[in-house]
Amino acid sequence: MRAAYIEQTGPPEVIQVGEVPKPQIGPGQVLVRVHTASVNPIDTYIRSGDVAAELPRPFIIGADFAGVVEEVGAGVTDLPVGLRVWGSNQGLLGRQGTFAEYVAADANLVYPTPGNVADDTAAAVPLVGITAHLGLVREANLQPGETLFINGGSGGVGSMVVQMAKAIGARVITTAGSEEKAMMCRSYGADLVLNYKTDDIPAAVKKFCSWGVDVWWETLRQPDFDRTIDLLAPRGRMIVMAGRDARPEFPVGPFYVKECRLLGFVMFKAPPAEQQKAAMDINGWLASGKLRVPIGATLPLQEAAAAHTLQEDNTLRGAGTLQGKIVVVVSAGDQQETYQSLLS
Repeated sequence: MRAAYIEQTGPPEVIQVGEVPKPQIGPGQVLVRVHTASVNPIDTYIRSGDVAAELPRPFIIGADFAGVVEEVGAGVTDLPVGLRVWGSNQGLLGRQGTFAEYVAADANLVYPTPGNVADDTAAAVPLVGITAHLGLVREANLQPGETLFINGGSGGVGSMVVQMAKAIGARVITTAGSEEKAMMCRSYGADLVLNYKTDDIPAAVKKFCSWGVDVWWETLRQPDFDRTIDLLAPRGRMIVMAGRDARPEFPVGPFYVKECRLLGFVMFKAPPAEQQKAAMDINGWLASGKLRVPIGATLPLQEAAAAHTLQEDNTLRGAGTLQGKIVVVVSAGDQQETYQSLLS
């Protein structure tokens, strides 16, 4: 089968596209013909070697996918052959990735794709969507009527957090670096959108919710804890999910006096049952139109290295050229006509 893979870690140029063996499934697995995949920052960290991991050789890159079930392993009863599905967690913890024509996936990490949802959307939602759901529901226990703040509401995770928080019934404050991105945040339902380059964010937040922010979702690699804790409400919750090497100062006194909580988590460490719960809500919101997945770029499998470069330019180098997820077209499916129209 055709796949994008690496023989050793390094820059995007180490990615090759060529023939590799087709995977064989075991009990509790399904073989999925992949139509589309997507890129996440974690994919680039693994490929570069910044995240130490024992990788098979060759190692197929990618974590998210959408496609069709082609074969079912022993014990799998709810994912029949021919079913359109999506999933994540491939390319992690020793598993092969999704930038390939086929993926052998554990059935408990694969979910049916709603009939009115396209493969590009289904492939773009898994890691960022499940991450947002776990943070909001499992970790922060966000409640209707509460106020949430998130830096960067137009990004991959940010756009999911904004929309899910609104679906839950919360008020949302977010930031953007341009009017175009601010308009996107408003279209997702954000109640207050601030320009982080020009606005006085602390003053604006205090004016909007003088009692403080109930849930602060931090996406910055170097959080300003002094600012955040000052803006948190009593018993406020703060989520951190970026900056593996970050070592910012932390004001312990103001934090515990307010009875606040600091929450950190990693999406792919969540048990399958918790991820399945998130996927059920995501499917419902996708089908009803309450959740839209922004796609910033669509590339063919042959340009996998370019997809990783684009992701790194925006994640690590602040290029600001990407609004949404990067989708990679792997094989013909319901996505093929869309891709052909982009080429014409």
